[in-house]
This record gives sequence, C-alpha cells and structure tokens, in this order.
Amino acid sequence: MTARLRQEVLATEGGARRTRVHTPRGSFETPLFMPVGTRGAVVHLDAGDYEALGAEVVLANTYHLMMRPGVEVVAALGGLGGFTSWDGHFLSDSGGYQVMSLDDRVTVDDAGVTFRSTYDGELVRLTPEGAVAAQEALGADIQMALDVCPALPAPADVVRLAMERTHAWVCRAAAAHQRPDQALFGIVQGGVDPDLRRHSGRFLASLDLAGYGIGGLSVGEHPSQRLAALDSVVAELPDDRPRYLMGVGDPVNVTEAVARGVDMFDCVLPTRLARHGTVLTSQGRINLRNARHTADPRPLDPAVQVSSRFSRGYLRHLLKVGEPTAGRILTLHNLSFLMGLIDQTREAITSGSFDDFKAEVAARWA
Repeated sequence: MTARLRQEVLATEGGARRTRVHTPRGSFETPLFMPVGTRGAVVHLDAGDYEALGAEVVLANTYHLMMRPGVEVVAALGGLGGFTSWDGHFLSDSGGYQVMSLDDRVTVDDAGVTFRSTYDGELVRLTPEGAVAAQEALGADIQMALDVCPALPAPADVVRLAMERTHAWVCRAAAAHQRPDQALFGIVQGGVDPDLRRHSGRFLASLDLAGYGIGGLSVGEHPSQRLAALDSVVAELPDDRPRYLMGVGDPVNVTEAVARGVDMFDCVLPTRLARHGTVLTSQGRINLRNARHTADPRPLDPAVQVSSRFSRGYLRHLLKVGEPTAGRILTLHNLSFLMGLIDQTREAITSGSFDDFKAEVAARWA
C-alpha cells in the first residue's frame, strides 16, 4: 500500500501549473526544486540552512546512505528526519542512477543489479524489493522505484530493454511496498524515442501510482531531444499526480519543463558549480576564478540576500586559497538564486505572465 498524494491546482497558464501537494504529514508547493543531500546533507549545509533557504523537500541519496552509515543506522536514529534534525519533507531516490553510473562495475539482469561499492569494493546486490525496503527504513515521504537508466546516446535495443526492465521492476516495487505513510513514484524511461516515452508513460499511468518520475534525460541527449521526449510523455501522465523531472536544475530547462506541465526537479548542478567557483545570477553564470574579479567590489547578485554582503573580490580570494567558507557561501547563493527563480515561476503562473517570464529566462541564459 502506498500513500496517496492530493494535488490541489492553484493556478495554470497553458501547460504550466502551480499546485499544492498534500502528503500524510503536511504539504509542499510546486513548481519545486529539491536540493540534493547526497550523504545525508547538502554539501556544506545543514538543516538550519534548508529552513533559511525555504526548502520544502530535500532529496536523500539511497545508494550512499545504504553504503554509509547503512539504512539500519538511519532508521535507529529516527529515519531521515531524526537523523538530519530536519522536519521538512524528504524524497529518496532508488539508487538506480548511482548504480548505473558505476559503468563497468555493475551487472544488470532481469532480477536486479550487482555492483561493487565505491567505498570498500564489496559486492552488493540490489533488487526492486531491496530498494523499497531500504527506502522504507530511511523513512522518506516519497520513494522512487528502482529503474534502469541508460546513458545517451544508446542503441535502440538497449533503451527498449532498460524501459522493459524498469516496467517490470516498478510492478515488483508496488507489490513490495508496505508503508501507508510513504508515497511510491514510478519512473518513466524510453530515451529520446517519442513512441517509447508515450508507451512508458501509458504503462506507468495504468498502475495508479502516487506520482511519476521522468528519468533517463539530461544524460547526454540534445536539449531539443529532451523537450520532444517531455512533450511525448507528459500527455500520458495523470493530471492529478505530481510529475518529477529527474536530474534537471538549470534555469532554461526548468522553465521549459514547467511549461510542459512538470512539477518537481532536483539536480546537483547548482551545488557542484558552487564548489568550483561558478555562480548563478540573474545575468547568467559568473566564473569567479576569473582574474577580472580580483578587486571587484560588487556582490554576486544584489537580489540574492544570502551573499549580498560579500564582494566578488573577497569570495574569489577565498576560492583561490582553498578556504571552505567559499564553498558554503557560494552553495547558499546558488541554491537561493535557483529557489528564488522557482518562486518567480510560481508567481508568473499565478499572474498569467509565465510565457513572458520564460522568454526572459531564455534570453538571459542563452
């Protein structure tokens, strides 16, 4: 049995929608960006930062938490909420993407996947049922069914087999799922083939799940292929369930996906860029390592309050000398910028100006 999520539509403009999703213990609004807490925390941040940023849902990485400290430890410390001391919502991924990224260290068969841990080289077996059990122990509000996510471009037979295995595995996951307070999402696959995407969307919709992830995109395909795949699949998914585009977090692709009816997003991009000195601003990206910022007194972006007290020159200095404070400030900045953009997206849908807003984002980020 899986929790049912009630999705209340607050405003629409074309395909874009602003909604409130009601869960067994609260609610969150969409469009929504979820920061990625890979090992139990967003790198450089903690629960107090999530609250200050206004995060509503944080993504927990099942693969890494399975490996260290183990789901039993997380469960013993009160599940993800008690473990991290944060009372917001959690979504846990299945571990499928991380396993597939191991490449030559993973073997996939009809029953599941076998791989060697990146931590100690131990041989690990993960099945759809095992992924469900691990995520039930972690205690997220939403868990994702185990899927097969091929890198693109890939041969047609590889993409089709991945989709078919994903379909078989989500059925097994649904049968194994027991927590009535936790929602189960399936994941649409099919690469960039519109017919496969439509087929996968129809199949998952027939299972009457709590929500639907759209996986296997932003893994090497051209942006036009990604948008065509989204157009194909969104039309097949129920209007009254959340739609979650996995692994996408740049402003242009987020707003393009929102225009097509996508509700939820996650991505490591803003935090990874921050750690390497790339900053997201209303005027596009800034490479703070560039020498022209050495004595620049300006803030990164006056509209982003969390970093506005610091000059570009100071933050560049911290980066150049390897001071960890730089990573923290830039991470807070990038997430604050992106979540602010999500807030603007919601307001634009409500005011009926989303099309203009999307065009502005595209122009600034071209």
